[in-house]
Amino acid sequence: MVRYKQASTKDELEQILLLQQENLPINLSFQEQSKEGFVTVEHSMEILKEMNDECGHIIALDNEKVIGYALCMHPKFGESIEVLKPMFAEINKILLGKSNYMVMGQICVAKSHRGKGVFRKLYLTMKKCLPLGIDKIITEVDEKNQRSLMAHEVIGFKNLAVYQSGNTTWRLIVL
Repeated sequence: MVRYKQASTKDELEQILLLQQENLPINLSFQEQSKEGFVTVEHSMEILKEMNDECGHIIALDNEKVIGYALCMHPKFGESIEVLKPMFAEINKILLGKSNYMVMGQICVAKSHRGKGVFRKLYLTMKKCLPLGIDKIITEVDEKNQRSLMAHEVIGFKNLAVYQSGNTTWRLIVL
């Protein structure tokens, strides 16, 4: 039975990083990336823990093994990860400096548990666990990651903007 909660131990954070590694483009074939999707950012334990201390990451556990996660990234971390700086700049242009949102910094479900509602339940749990005053979840998805774009659309995410950063076209979306 899969259960959902906020990450609270070093072991859970380490398991997030292991699942992340399995789903980085460098560890997937082009066919796997196209069919299954991928994650873009590789987090260090230090930044993952700092983010978790601010607002606990949402995890899905099956027999105490992390089989899915949705990272909570408070806007104060906007300058902490280089590849995400353009996203925060876009958000600030649209929201004009308002901070009543949480960024979902990355979501991933283990291949063994895809198509079973884990993705949706991670977001439902995240919505319940957000700090008081936060009324939006914002994230971005690489336009090449069609599986992720479709999954986000199905649960109600709407487009905020499309922008280019480096060689990547990003879709900025909000729930």
